[in-house]
Amino acid sequence: MRLLITGASGLLGLNLSLLAHNLGYDVVGLVHSHLLQGVPFNIEAVDLLDTRKALALMKDLKPDAIIHCAAIANLHDAEKAPDLTRKLNVEVPGRIAEAAFVWGLPFLHISTDAIFDGKQDAYMENDLPNPLSVYARSKLAGESLVQEANHDALIARVVFYGWSLSGNRSLSEFFYNNLKNQVPHKGFTDTFFSPLYVEDLGEVLIEMIEKELKGVYHVVSPEHLSKYEFGVRIAKKFGFDPDLIEPVKMSKIKREAPRSSNLVLDPGKVQKDLGRKLPSVDSGIDRLYRRWQEGYHQKLQSYSC
Repeated sequence: MRLLITGASGLLGLNLSLLAHNLGYDVVGLVHSHLLQGVPFNIEAVDLLDTRKALALMKDLKPDAIIHCAAIANLHDAEKAPDLTRKLNVEVPGRIAEAAFVWGLPFLHISTDAIFDGKQDAYMENDLPNPLSVYARSKLAGESLVQEANHDALIARVVFYGWSLSGNRSLSEFFYNNLKNQVPHKGFTDTFFSPLYVEDLGEVLIEMIEKELKGVYHVVSPEHLSKYEFGVRIAKKFGFDPDLIEPVKMSKIKREAPRSSNLVLDPGKVQKDLGRKLPSVDSGIDRLYRRWQEGYHQKLQSYSC
């Protein structure tokens, strides 16, 4: 089975591509500005904003399924470039979803927990979104366009952490880098989320495609915690000093892009349809640590051109 994965140099895209390759899939990863070298799967460079050319390439590659990870995911970048963000986060996934429908291919679109405003607990898939930032609004609009273009599409709202190509893309890397270098830093005590370790997430996404699931799913850990507590758990697992993390309230800090304080999602629907519980935060941090021991983080960085 050939999997076509967009955004293959991103945090999720790279880990997912490597995981799928190791599971025996024929993987083709699409990249743009961040080229890769030495990866064990096939790479194609394309500008997704040149949609006609990108879709022609995708069709020629003859995939059996498409996983769309590419996006402007940095909140600050999105605030500074709202037009570009709309093109890449809304228009591009809509066009790819439409093409996948015409081609009769399974299509999985990656969305985000950030589409909610944080005013209630444990959001379910049918709860009303209220995005606060340019990024969050673009991702919700992207969901809508994907659903309009392809009623068979699978949409996964996710939040994740892990090792990345640059070494500084995820919250876990933020804590790891500061703790390792003994740099005092802040951890928010009033922001709550349900993060999955990225390889755990990748395994779930592939299983969802294999089971031919459709519609919207919250693909997150069944456990939630504050970002401060997340940092403390990483510190303890890696043997670093948790006192380097200063507990602060995000509500007291001026932010360039508005953020929700409570992004706890309920993964009950996907757990029911897969017939199993999704991994906990602690098991994910354990896996993050084991991969660090194996030098996985260094291996990922070696793929950077």
